[in-house]
Amino acid sequence: MEETISLQELFKVIKKRLALIICTFVLAVTIAGIISYFFLTPIYQASTQILINQKESDQNQFNSQDIDTNLQLINTYNVIIKSPVILSKVIDNLNLNMTPDLLNKKITVNSEQNSQVINVSVEDTESQKAVDIANMTADVFQEEIQSLMNVDNVIVLSPAINVNDMSPVKPNPILNMAIGAVIGLMLGFGLTFLLEYLDTTVKTEQDIEELLELPILGLISPISYKKIKKPKESISPNRKRGSKHV
Repeated sequence: MEETISLQELFKVIKKRLALIICTFVLAVTIAGIISYFFLTPIYQASTQILINQKESDQNQFNSQDIDTNLQLINTYNVIIKSPVILSKVIDNLNLNMTPDLLNKKITVNSEQNSQVINVSVEDTESQKAVDIANMTADVFQEEIQSLMNVDNVIVLSPAINVNDMSPVKPNPILNMAIGAVIGLMLGFGLTFLLEYLDTTVKTEQDIEELLELPILGLISPISYKKIKKPKESISPNRKRGSKHV
């Protein structure tokens, strides 16, 4: 019985401050949408794929052990692509106004599972610049890896291409607004229960009973007082004004 009463009181508190919860929900979603659409800078992404293989002269002796060796070297190739040796030449070739460390933060390198294909992704505020950096990184790596790792069979499978309707990958307004909605609801419920906890005023007879721990013996109904107009004193026609009655 106590749990049912507690649950009923919980719903009463929510219903009592439902307007506050709705306001915080709408406000949080609106703020998230405005920031996402008007204040955050769009970020575009361009990707290219690179295939790394052994020397062509060694293809006749290619076996499963060589494949395992190549797979183990993929992590090394990932590090080399983002190394200053490669990135410095990318900056020089494209005349970029940035340092290798800053360019390193724009590039993401990963490899497909159990394959010798490396994905190079570049994020930038300009779509064309992201495409140029991705393609140039693949070209420089293709040239430098021959002397660094004695690998001369590097093929660019799919170069990055800039399309007219390229959509930014960041920010994601829908996701941000969904997060804002969750935060708004949490904030609304939190304020609701906080205000209810801080409200110590006595409003009902149940509050008095809980506060004094005494049973209620009776209630006084509210009385409304209305102005009662006094009837005007009637004057007899046989009685003259100002005359005294004897």
